[in-house]
Amino acid sequence: MIFLLSAICVSVLVSIFLKVARRQDIDIAQAILVNYITAIILCIFLLKPSLNVSEIMANGTFIVIALGVLLPSVFIIMAKAVQLVGIAKSDVAQRLALFLPILASFTIFGESLTLAKGVGIILAFSSLIALTYKPNPKTNLKNSLKTNHAKTDNSLNIKNTALILGGVWAGYGVIDILFKQMAKLGNAFANTLLVSFILAFVLLFIYLIINKTKWQGKSLIGGILLGALNFFNILFYIKAHQAYKDDPTLVFAGMNIGVICLGAVVGLFIFKEKISKINGMGIVLGVCAVWCLFYLT
Repeated sequence: MIFLLSAICVSVLVSIFLKVARRQDIDIAQAILVNYITAIILCIFLLKPSLNVSEIMANGTFIVIALGVLLPSVFIIMAKAVQLVGIAKSDVAQRLALFLPILASFTIFGESLTLAKGVGIILAFSSLIALTYKPNPKTNLKNSLKTNHAKTDNSLNIKNTALILGGVWAGYGVIDILFKQMAKLGNAFANTLLVSFILAFVLLFIYLIINKTKWQGKSLIGGILLGALNFFNILFYIKAHQAYKDDPTLVFAGMNIGVICLGAVVGLFIFKEKISKINGMGIVLGVCAVWCLFYLT
């Protein structure tokens, strides 16, 4: 359980960094680029991968390519989603991506569905919906007129919105599944993780060069801290999957619920963010979901 709790805590620290970074006008794309460099260095020195090419080709070729492409791609898609439909809807799409790894638990990883797990899953999704709920702000007449005027334009973007949110949903869901697959490699996951980081760095670097990025010192320095947090987040997450190799649902659901619950508490006490009654109910449901998945299975 220690690995799962550690992964949750570090993931929330990543969220705090991203929140503070936006306030400090740090270019997140540049920070993520350096994040991969930091993660590569930490992976080499702490995990000591053998860099056995034949081992990587035999066990993790698909994982390497898929993660190397998806890690930077999902970041770009998420950024586009936030720009197009806002943070709230993008966050909901990211969290509801839990559906894919939960489905994979029973179809790919051979986990058996029990009554307790079924109840836990229902509670988990109920918790996610409640935790991501945000009431619509009250609008005045002027804003209402603007909204009505924009309906025609918005209707034209329904397809794009569905595609971008679908990309967020599928991207994060598939990444979770790939990390579970990586965990099944045992100690050999270090090789796969390292090459995935390298490929992700190369692809994101090319993307930034094509977009003629203006480099910022503080953004690059911020990426060092982000890289350390991101590396340990992934490491603890993989270790949690290895510790609960027969219960992937617990790790998938526990990670998502834990991050949102702890994030809500941190937001309340550090950033003075308000938590609605529905959000509070979501925290309670989340605790009940993890209890069902952990203690009743």
